[in-house]
Amino acid sequence: MTEVVPDRTVPLLRRRVPPEEAVRAVRSFTDVMATRRSVRDFSPEPVPDQVIETAIRAAASAPSGANVQPWRFVVITDPARKRRLRLVAEAEEREFYTRRASPEWLRAITPIGTDWRKPFLETAPVLIVVFEVHQGPHSPKPYYVKESVGIAVGLLIAALHHAGLATLTHTPSPMRFLNEICERPPEERPNVLMPVGYPAPDARVPDLVRKPLSEVMVRC
Repeated sequence: MTEVVPDRTVPLLRRRVPPEEAVRAVRSFTDVMATRRSVRDFSPEPVPDQVIETAIRAAASAPSGANVQPWRFVVITDPARKRRLRLVAEAEEREFYTRRASPEWLRAITPIGTDWRKPFLETAPVLIVVFEVHQGPHSPKPYYVKESVGIAVGLLIAALHHAGLATLTHTPSPMRFLNEICERPPEERPNVLMPVGYPAPDARVPDLVRKPLSEVMVRC
């Protein structure tokens, strides 16, 4: 019988936070995140590269199944590529809204006021396309891919919001055209497309209400 040798370990470098400080810290984080909204009106003002890179570094710290880290973050700033992406995305979205979307879905998004037009794909100075990396010639078999990538996207949104940037999680249907535009291999599958930038001075968002804690948290 082959003996299983565990991987090398290192000490956990983590300071114990006193309860009072922990409450202050989590309240501060919650207060900041409570102001986060999905934005569709962006300023074309450039965003520092270091902010984007550091936010992606935070996202890449997410836990993943077997530590395979099955994600790829493609950053697009080239105007010509953004223009091409918008044209293809709008063609797919026009087809979706007019032919494929169910009546239930169209009713559900009515308060948000979206349609097939996606000008933010050009206006936002940065587009981040997050891909799921599945097994391929140069990538190992991943585990819990969507769960792992979903956590990473959540950290990315939080990091960008803390930097004062606006974001939107956009999922055109279907999304495979992003492989060609981003020049990615077939084992990488688009998960979400995120316009990133500063909100426009006249940006507006839908007047939505989040569920209270009593409806989303259960003790048992």
